[in-house]
Amino acid sequence: MGLFSKIKNMFKSYDEEEEEDLVEEETSEEEPKEEVEETEEQPEEESTEEEISPESVEEKKEEPKKEEKTPEVVEEVKEKTKKKSLFKKKDKKEEEKKSVKIYEKGLTKSRQGFVSKLANLTNKYNKVTEEYFEELEEILIMADIGVNTVMDFMDRLRDRVKSESIEDPELLKEIIVDELFIIYVNEEVLSNKINYNDNDVSVILFIGVNGVGKTTTIAKIANKLKDEGKKVLMVGADTFRAGAVEQLHEWSEKVGVGFFGKEGSDPASVVYDGIVKAKDEDYDVVLVDTAGRLQNKVNLMKELEKMNKVIDSLVDGGACETLLVLDATTGQNGISQAEAFKEITNITGIVLTKLDGTAKGGIVLAIKESVGIPVKYIGLGETKDDLQTFDIEKYIYGLFKDLM
Repeated sequence: MGLFSKIKNMFKSYDEEEEEDLVEEETSEEEPKEEVEETEEQPEEESTEEEISPESVEEKKEEPKKEEKTPEVVEEVKEKTKKKSLFKKKDKKEEEKKSVKIYEKGLTKSRQGFVSKLANLTNKYNKVTEEYFEELEEILIMADIGVNTVMDFMDRLRDRVKSESIEDPELLKEIIVDELFIIYVNEEVLSNKINYNDNDVSVILFIGVNGVGKTTTIAKIANKLKDEGKKVLMVGADTFRAGAVEQLHEWSEKVGVGFFGKEGSDPASVVYDGIVKAKDEDYDVVLVDTAGRLQNKVNLMKELEKMNKVIDSLVDGGACETLLVLDATTGQNGISQAEAFKEITNITGIVLTKLDGTAKGGIVLAIKESVGIPVKYIGLGETKDDLQTFDIEKYIYGLFKDLM
């Protein structure tokens, strides 16, 4: 089964589960009524027995100890355990459904700008022709997938069409989706999870040019980690940009996490003092904001090298992650930034912000193809919940829903 069919079936099953949940809720609403009627009848029987004889009251006092109440209590505990387990499953299911809806809503512009054109192309042609391929190529390039990636993709698609003798464009829809995401996965085991330090404080560096939403992203990730029960410290090491440290401090207060920063100080010394504070006060995670002045790559490279040396000297295993924050709306410019930053430091993951604001959702594929770094988070809106851990299957669904 291809990736397209797998995702289609997965989210179809989500819809079926939603219907089942509605039926369960309706049934559970009826049950309490019966319980109330039973409890109303019981007091009448007890009062009648009390009026008949005092001996029956004594018997009732003895009964709970021997037979009746113990099994009832056991059944009650079993019932409560079942309910807790059901609630946990429902909560997880609801979280998944909520996440899928955020992907679906956040990728609306990309879906309308890219997939709608793909659907129209399928309707336009009765047969796969060279004209069909040329129009498809243009659509993919306009989706910001990248010229080199598109050329390779088109060669592979032509080979499949020829070897499998495909003539109907309708049959190509599924193959197009599958082949596009083979580009992203490329037979690699990709992890979208953040690495944490099991033996020491976890330090995560954030890099990226000004204006990409780096500070807001740090705040949203801090909020996520706080909700997971982690004690988080934000460190403002972007001492170059005026107001950057104060801005991060304000976000730390809004989110309700710790903060350390010094305006005008050497960034490496700020990182040093911040990690010392984190160790002294038992913080779990340190999120470090860094300067993003790509105009002078040599200075920035030296600055990041110095920070990493400081982290290595204080933390067992050094920094867990170096996340590059990119603005999806900048398209190919974002890829240029990724390539430039990759030259000066070791990037472990990408955070792609403002993906909801672009019709060119193919940028996710282009970044992976160009720099070979996995996307770990994507921003699909303004709220804290709209920053989502990147999930390739939900992304496929959100982008290609109209073809399914």
